[in-house]
Amino acid sequence: MADVKGSTPAGALSHLRVLDMSRVLAGPWATQNLADLGAEVIKVERPRTGDDTRGWGPPWIQDENGRNTTDSTYYAAANRGKQSITVDIASVEGQHIVKELAAISDVVVENYKIGDLKRYGLDYESLSAINPRLVYCSITGYGQTGPSAHKPGYDFVFQAQGGLMSITGERDDVPGGGAQKVGVAIADVITGMYASIAILAALNHRDVSGCGQYIDMALLDCIVALGGNQVTGYFSSEKVPHRYGNAHASLVPYQVFKTAGSDMVVAVGNDQQWQKYCQAIGRPDLAADTRWNKVTGRIVGRETLIPELAKTMLTRTADDWIKRLEALGVPCGRINDYQQVFEDPQVTHRGLRVDMPTEDGGVCSTIASPLRLMGTPAQYKRSPPKLGGSTEQVLKSLLNRSDQDLAVLSQAGVI
Repeated sequence: MADVKGSTPAGALSHLRVLDMSRVLAGPWATQNLADLGAEVIKVERPRTGDDTRGWGPPWIQDENGRNTTDSTYYAAANRGKQSITVDIASVEGQHIVKELAAISDVVVENYKIGDLKRYGLDYESLSAINPRLVYCSITGYGQTGPSAHKPGYDFVFQAQGGLMSITGERDDVPGGGAQKVGVAIADVITGMYASIAILAALNHRDVSGCGQYIDMALLDCIVALGGNQVTGYFSSEKVPHRYGNAHASLVPYQVFKTAGSDMVVAVGNDQQWQKYCQAIGRPDLAADTRWNKVTGRIVGRETLIPELAKTMLTRTADDWIKRLEALGVPCGRINDYQQVFEDPQVTHRGLRVDMPTEDGGVCSTIASPLRLMGTPAQYKRSPPKLGGSTEQVLKSLLNRSDQDLAVLSQAGVI
């Protein structure tokens, strides 16, 4: 319900207003997606403390003099494009403010424990009675129903419980083998992405039905769904998937190889690429061997084939191999750290680093949205907001609160 100025919208979602009552990562990740695409996102935070992740530093966002601010870069990663207001929802006045904002919003996103918002009259049933067109998305660890619905949980727990760690890490029979978590909070991030899809689907259906709806998102559901290609194989064969380290269950060779210098990745995705790979590494004998010309044979015989390939890959540097392999269209690459990632010419060309001026004169660097809409591209108009930085402006412009009203609310600790 945000105002659309001019004939061309600022973004694909510039006609929408989102009330973001979430914190930490999954919910903020979803609402940042919506903000990047033009939605007006109002982040509702606790007075004085705000989102937990503001304090998850170092590292910290820095001001114009290079001094650390009180907001972490972790917080910055999921909160650009938003306005921040502080409201004490435990107070009657605070609840009234949120209800007024929900009445003129299109979406509410929250990740409170089950039942918490119902105590304050801010659950879906209460808010949809005020605004039947409201799309209300709840994000919890285990979902709203079931024997574990009441349990708390963090990303690490869901990577373990949802099966991802059982297929991540080196094989148990090699040094360093065993379960390993992914290097990012993947359960949170994938839940944020799925939540974005669900919200957009509900908004699209609202255009047809005229009614909003409730969305029940669970980190456990999303991390289990992420393993779909492994799980469907298990359903069919009843063979439990296991860890392959940097190898692939269904493709060979598809792994890390040691070279005369650094390690590198080779990803042969089909039988034609296999022939090209053999040509590039100077092994026509392997290309001609009928044991290996089909992917099934390479999978079954990987224990015999891979040592031969590994021996050959040690004869040249990674740079040499990459030139030879890329010349023949074989997918491969260096194993970059993040400094090297942002020195990559393709990453630079795609503009994946976004430097945004902050309210206090500093610069906050974030990663560009990968959602590339040509007609209504993502825009980065607001750096991650200071705690409560938009409280006065939002309450005045949207709820017609006076200066005197705001002074009373502030003195009472409501905002």
